[in-house]
Amino acid sequence: MTAGHGARVQRLPRAERRAQLLQAAQEIFVRQGYHSAAMEDIAEHAGVSKPVLYQHFPGKLELYLALLESQCDRLEQLVLDALDSTDDHKERVYATLAAFFEFVSGEGEAFRLIFESDLTNEPRVRHRIDSLEAQIADAISQRVAKDTGLPQQFADLLGYSLAGMSQVSARAWLAHAQDIPQSDAARAAGHLAWRGIGAFPTEATRRAADREPS
Repeated sequence: MTAGHGARVQRLPRAERRAQLLQAAQEIFVRQGYHSAAMEDIAEHAGVSKPVLYQHFPGKLELYLALLESQCDRLEQLVLDALDSTDDHKERVYATLAAFFEFVSGEGEAFRLIFESDLTNEPRVRHRIDSLEAQIADAISQRVAKDTGLPQQFADLLGYSLAGMSQVSARAWLAHAQDIPQSDAARAAGHLAWRGIGAFPTEATRRAADREPS
């Protein structure tokens, strides 16, 4: 049951209710933007009373931050899983690109909370987004350094470059080229990325070259 017309709100376990409220908030924030959304809109969309919503989140900013946290964690985990999905340097690059495409194509356009937020001047929001970008870039750069033997400063630059290219490419596909299947679009972006990173020899190829007779 919903909260309308004096009806009693159906009791749910706290974790389930929280998930329900976050889902409703995501839909409202994506549709209306943070500044235009009201807690009343979110409560109504979730089918609960405002007091129930405030029991879980003391204010709109706290609700937004909780939602942002969950989506940042999701993107970071997708990238980490991609980096761990193979021991092949080339396929790891392709998998990383594909992770961003998977994230932006996810249900509910949650990527907008990270990449297209109208709240990026709020210090706590900015800090979380900057932290996400740094964590993803660092994870990529550590793999690049390990695979190629490049100095860490160069690997760091490539980590940020690949992360930035990945999210921009994925968002461009979603906005302008959805007639291209997601897997094909991710693979095409992966070709471009690999032509760059693949120019740096891997540690494995160096060892093989050292073993060749002179």
